[in-house]
Amino acid sequence: MVLFIFICNYLEMNIHNEELIAETRKIIALQTNDVEEKKMFGGLCFMVKEKMCVCITRERLMLRIDPEDAETLSASGECTPMIHNGREMKGFVHVHVESLTSGKELEAWVKRALDYNKLAKPSKKKK
Repeated sequence: MVLFIFICNYLEMNIHNEELIAETRKIIALQTNDVEEKKMFGGLCFMVKEKMCVCITRERLMLRIDPEDAETLSASGECTPMIHNGREMKGFVHVHVESLTSGKELEAWVKRALDYNKLAKPSKKKK
């Protein structure tokens, strides 16, 4: 019984927000076809031009945006900085799904990430 509850909780935690994924996929497709989808961070990430752009989990979006914009938007409360291993990741932010009240808001966030993707340096490849 305990194992069953654990498995159910694990599956619930890792269910992606399919509607949000579909909408994000459409928005990205209008901008580029150089996109790869990868399962990462308990969600689905959209890698654009081999660079992380948007990641969707059940509860939030993780986006890579201009670091200056990230600082300003985090200070205003529109998003929160991404913390990884106790360290703030410059330019990476979280936006909670509940705060997205319209498709226009989602589109604005994804476009912000796509705009920065053109300028962002790719991550170093693991050897």
